[in-house]
Amino acid sequence: MIYLILAYEFFKIGLFSIGGGMATLPFLMDLTDKYDWFTASELANMVAISESTPGPVGINMATYAGYNAAGVPGAVVATLSLTAPALIIIVIIAKFLENFSENPTVKAVFYGIRPTVAALIGYAVWELLKIALITTTGGTFNINLTNLFICGGAFLLLQIKQLSKLHPLLWILAGAAAGILFKM
Repeated sequence: MIYLILAYEFFKIGLFSIGGGMATLPFLMDLTDKYDWFTASELANMVAISESTPGPVGINMATYAGYNAAGVPGAVVATLSLTAPALIIIVIIAKFLENFSENPTVKAVFYGIRPTVAALIGYAVWELLKIALITTTGGTFNINLTNLFICGGAFLLLQIKQLSKLHPLLWILAGAAAGILFKM
């Protein structure tokens, strides 16, 4: 039964998360409320791991979530279910692309989807910032000043033109070093 639920949930995510892997985050956050496959805190770790491993972020997160839910078979089911809608849609589009490529309605639909994708990604960023920066202790909210300092410093450094051209792996390693340094 778990495999059918995984297939259904990740097929839905694959069908409606237009805009790439980060657009899957709101859907994955919704799964934390429905199932005990992973927590919101584990979701933040999933994002970090998915960003730092090869491959598409959404697929990496589906694999991780499926593995948490039902082991290796669950990872396979979640990954295939997430990619199935895109494969089906691409095959259909490829079949009829020549007829619709210059259609004004099709152009308008894709133009209208862009702000929605931006909003989904913005929402995901907001939720991840809350997880990284705000802790709850005894019903009170506390801002994690160490993480705020690391985020602010990284943001400021990214504004320097030459530093923003550095390879993302260097930024990940710098963030890991800062976390180790400030947590000791």
